[in-house]
Amino acid sequence: MLRREFSLAILLDIARLPRATLYYHLKRMKQADKYELAKQEIAAIYDGHRGRYGYRRIAMTLHSRNMPLNRKTVQQDMKELGLTYRVRMKKYRSSKGEVRKIALNLLN
Repeated sequence: MLRREFSLAILLDIARLPRATLYYHLKRMKQADKYELAKQEIAAIYDGHRGRYGYRRIAMTLHSRNMPLNRKTVQQDMKELGLTYRVRMKKYRSSKGEVRKIALNLLN
């Protein structure tokens, strides 16, 4: 929008950006995403396990499927897709450990 009213040189001067930076980012925006197939696979694993898998387990699953990706790459791709690990509710356990000795009823 501003480009229609002002020249590119003025806009770059105000933003304090070199001209090469603008063209670098324009070129990057046109490139295809090299992790597109990986993102589809990550989303399939995530949905298959109802969101219970985090980036570590997804990375291990991808390795077992002969699609080795670094865990940091998996974490970054999950962040871009908006996928986060959902914590599973743990079952309530009223007693933990050994059953203790019942005290004698002295007031009876």
